[in-house]
Amino acid sequence: MRWTDEPSRPDRPGGDNGGVNRTASDPGRDRDEEGRARSARPRDGLGRPLPYGAEGVPRQPEGVVRTPEETLREAQRLLDAGMPFHAHEVFEDAWKSGPESERDLWQGLAQLAVGLTHAARGNAAGGARLLRRGADRLSGAPGDVAAAAVTYGIDVGGLVLWARELAGRAEAPPVVDAAAEAPGLRGNRP
Repeated sequence: MRWTDEPSRPDRPGGDNGGVNRTASDPGRDRDEEGRARSARPRDGLGRPLPYGAEGVPRQPEGVVRTPEETLREAQRLLDAGMPFHAHEVFEDAWKSGPESERDLWQGLAQLAVGLTHAARGNAAGGARLLRRGADRLSGAPGDVAAAAVTYGIDVGGLVLWARELAGRAEAPPVVDAAAEAPGLRGNRP
């Protein structure tokens, strides 16, 4: 893929392009420094793109290696703030950087966060489907995953019940409030 000879410049109405370059073959698409498609648009707390120049919430940095404790603390903070899309990114970093034996645990938690995101965005069917998929992944996880969940203090049983109950409610609007519905990863919710 070829890069333009022009330097990155503000080319968006109301703001700059976030330092994201354009390619000669695809001048209408934002790209990161490695040439991957990456939108420079700001995002809201549910990960929805906002107009260029609008004030969004800070994005989660990608590829951060955290301990399981740090992952759970940061994800819970984001869930409590009504930002499940961003919590999913924290779980995604954990599954990509953690041991293969724990992959189902972190992927299941990420699916719960994305399911909550979709339900809060008003995508009832998608939210319910992802909540159930995450619950199934967590409840059907091999022994290593269950042992890791216990070690990290994750209330898998409570999360599975929460996800299935929310999935049933999410299928019948109104839209879910992400902060009000945030699960307690360690069972510390009423």
